[in-house]
Parts: sequence; C-alpha cells; structure tokens
Amino acid sequence: MSPVIHPRPNPIVAAMYTLRDMDVDVAVVHGPAGCGFMAARMLEFAGMRVATSGMREKDLIYGGSGPLVETLRSVAERFDPRTVAVVGTCASMIIGDDMAAAIRKADIGRTVFPVDCHGCMGDNTRGAIRAIEAGCAAGIVSPGEAERQKALFRATTEMERRRGLTSREYLQPVPGPTKMAVCRHICDSLREGKRVAAVMLGKKELAYRFADVLAAVDEAGKALGGETFLAANLDPEKGLPRIRGYAREVSSELRARGVEVDAVEGGLDEYAVAGPALKEAVDGFRPDLLVLAGIPHAYPGMGEGDVLITDQPRQLSGYISSGCRYAVGEISSHSMVMGAHSIVPTETGDTLRQTAGLSP
Repeated sequence: MSPVIHPRPNPIVAAMYTLRDMDVDVAVVHGPAGCGFMAARMLEFAGMRVATSGMREKDLIYGGSGPLVETLRSVAERFDPRTVAVVGTCASMIIGDDMAAAIRKADIGRTVFPVDCHGCMGDNTRGAIRAIEAGCAAGIVSPGEAERQKALFRATTEMERRRGLTSREYLQPVPGPTKMAVCRHICDSLREGKRVAAVMLGKKELAYRFADVLAAVDEAGKALGGETFLAANLDPEKGLPRIRGYAREVSSELRARGVEVDAVEGGLDEYAVAGPALKEAVDGFRPDLLVLAGIPHAYPGMGEGDVLITDQPRQLSGYISSGCRYAVGEISSHSMVMGAHSIVPTETGDTLRQTAGLSP
C-alpha cells in the first residue's frame, strides 16, 4: 500500500479523548505548551481540565521532570481532582523522561497515572489503546472493558484502512455540495410511497449531531405520509462512562420528541463493528432509499445511490470521487458537540424539514 500523505488524527490527541471518555478529571500534557492545543481547548468545553508542563528548550537537555512535578502540584491545588493522567508527547518520550518517577515525586495524594504515547506511534488508535491500558493499570477501567475497548480500536483501524481515511494515498478535503438536492431526493421518495431507512452510525459525542438526521427523516416521513425505519448504535449499556451517558441523553431526547428508533445495535464506541447488525435489521424493512449518517462507510454494502452524511471533509471527498452523488458534509460538527447535552441541529436536517414543508 502507498504511504498516506494527508494529515490524520494524532495518537496523543486520541489518548486525551479516551481519557475524557474514562471521566478522568485532569489530563496533564507533558510537552511544549502548544502540543495538542486545539484538542485541549475543545476537551475543556467537554468538562475535562487539560494542563501542560510547558517544556522548554533547556528541558530537552536536562529533562522535564521538574516542570512536570510543579505542574502536578499546581493541578492538585487548583482543581482538587480525583484522577489525573500524565500524557506523553514527542518531546518527553524522545528524551526518555520517566513520568512515573515524576508522579511519585510530586506525591499529590490522588490517583495519578502516566500514558506513554507520542505522535510518531502511527495509527491514532495506538494512543487510545495506551490510555486504556494505563487506565486499567490504575484501576479506573475494568480488565474486561479494557480488552473490549482495545478490540474496538483495532477494528476501527482496520475499517479506516479498508474504506476510510487511510484507504488512499491522498484525499483532498472538500466542503461538499449543498443539501437541497439530497433533501429533495429524500422527500420525493417519501411522496412516491417509497420506503426510506435512516441509519446513524455515530461516533461517540457526534451522536448529538447526527441523531438530528434520524429525527428529520422521521418528521418528514410523518408530514409526507411516507414509511420510514430508523436504526442507530445507541445502546446505553455499552462503553466507557461518558459514552454511555451520550447514548442515554440522545435516546431520551429522541423519545421525548416522539421519535422512535426501530433498531438499536451496538454502543457509540462500536461504530466500526455495529454495521452488520444494523444492516440485518434494515434489510428486514426492505428500504428503497438508505440514508446513512455519521460514519457511512461503517455500513456494509454502502452504495452509490445512498444518501451519505459525514462530518469529515476528506472522507466526503472519497465518497464523491467514488461516484456517490448524494454525499454531503456537516463540516465542523466535532467542535459543535463538545460539551453538548442535547441534539445539535444539522443543516441537512433543517433543509429536509423545510423541503417537507415543516419549520426547522
């Protein structure tokens, strides 16, 4: 396989997101102040504090243990956390800083554990796996759940290699077409009496965004007299603490709005493996049109005539270049859902409501 040259997610950032999902109170990034800055800013909106040891040039020569000890003590005094994770970076790992020794020296009286990762590890999921392993060793993730998570991360890596962001040497990001043609296509199908199935394969907190597509299809179907079937990976009993919380909140809001999800298969961390079970449920409905929201390529047999809705501009480029004429993007969705506790409207959903004669 040719090397992939477009930017991809980073193992350090993947570790930080995984710690967030484990409900760790503070992540201390042991590296330069700017390392993981954009992710850190968003993660703080989601409720996890992120601090940095702020390594400088001299620390690359003499070691960064001193700044890390000072940072840990400051974190303990300022935030009074129950749990703290120290996340390695390229700088601290290359010079071989002993983060565990610095944690012992700081002696802040909390549950503190190191995550040995850096940006040169390869797949971003390797950083997530390191975070899970470290959390298990610290006693905040059970051994069974740790093994389950590791298997899911490996499945995600394989899915992206076969059909996703690492399946091609280069994918140029595109904003995608407008939503009008897609929404007319859905509404025309409903008016003509065709059966429309909407499937959300949501990735973690992105469910707050893409659940709106399920709701919009349901509302359009009721308004136009069409038959719809909704399916999603919204099992609230599977996943790390925050993942289960996302599923509970999204499911509860959908029910409150009168939207009934006909088939639930897998949790919001199982998007890479939930596709086959969701497809089996959908096949029983025998749809004429399929609407796939979230991570469409996780659904087996994704076709050129399906409606595909993603948040990834590079992934959207891949769909369009493959001949999928009904592929659209909800770009910047990730930043919109950080810290969300209710469904965030999509442009696709609002356009579909308007096209069906409903107010957005």
